[in-house]
Amino acid sequence: MSTEFAKSEDGGPKPLAGPAKVAALLLAMGKPLASRILKHFDQDELRLVTRSVADLGVVPMPMVEDMIEEFAGQFAHGGGLMISAGDAEHLLSGILSPEEISDIMSDLTGNSNQSIWQRLSSVSENLFATYLIKEHPQTVAVILTKVTPVCAAKVMGQFPREMRNELMRRMVGIGMVMEPAMRVIESTLQEDLLVNVSRNNRAAHNGRMADIINKLERDQMEDVLQSLAEARPKTAEILRGLLFTFDDIIKLQPKSRMALFDQVPTERVVLALKGTDSVFRDAILSTLSSRARRMVESELANGVPAPQREVVKARRVIADLALEMAERGELELNSGDDDDEVY
Repeated sequence: MSTEFAKSEDGGPKPLAGPAKVAALLLAMGKPLASRILKHFDQDELRLVTRSVADLGVVPMPMVEDMIEEFAGQFAHGGGLMISAGDAEHLLSGILSPEEISDIMSDLTGNSNQSIWQRLSSVSENLFATYLIKEHPQTVAVILTKVTPVCAAKVMGQFPREMRNELMRRMVGIGMVMEPAMRVIESTLQEDLLVNVSRNNRAAHNGRMADIINKLERDQMEDVLQSLAEARPKTAEILRGLLFTFDDIIKLQPKSRMALFDQVPTERVVLALKGTDSVFRDAILSTLSSRARRMVESELANGVPAPQREVVKARRVIADLALEMAERGELELNSGDDDDEVY
């Protein structure tokens, strides 16, 4: 690998950006701290950073200092970074299994059992076609000759007839693409499609997990989240942000609470409010119609006890209704505190 660094138009070193900057910073901070950060990356993100590590070459110390100052303000003086693929492999050791490291590193030499083109071939044809239709036809033709025939056929089936025919003409007559250009295409697809798809899938999975936790009893919910926080604190924090329980109803904007309780039978409101404190109860009552409020207040004043399981069930039904209405765009789950004035 060349020890020359990329130069900008004025002859100076070209500033690093994106995955390349992340790679340089991780190597500059050293393996112990970098390892703790890399544990929060998924495999596609690790592939991007690893490829960037292997491609960095020489990173001049002034550039390293500028990057460190941008994020931390200070950096210990020393030499620049001389990077190789071996550094990339060393950085991953102890974080991933040998098999995972081998799979990621093999991408750099083109020997991966599941190369970027195989992984791209599993992307939804609708998503793939929507992305490619914005690109130059020659670029699209190159990409479609690299993915599996099944994937290429499905994607081409999404295009208009004229575009489909033009692409086939280009694909039939396509020549050899130079390695630097191919690496740019691969890197762009990796970041735009594979990493983003991974993030979307992860977000959808977190949503499903939050939905499951929402269905647990309150004490079970807290126990599960506490256990998860000990093993995967970041995931637990994300899931907490996605949860919505009956207690969170007080955080809704008044118009959202009103929309919600317009759909709740009076007897269920009475059950759900049993055992609540006066502040919470008044917030809910203030959103009811005058007639409904008098009925609820009258029932609550009678003090007739209800089985705990019935109260919990009523609260859960109301919370689930709020989530369903939010999904339909009929109310917002944002905290009412967002619009509070601060003095």
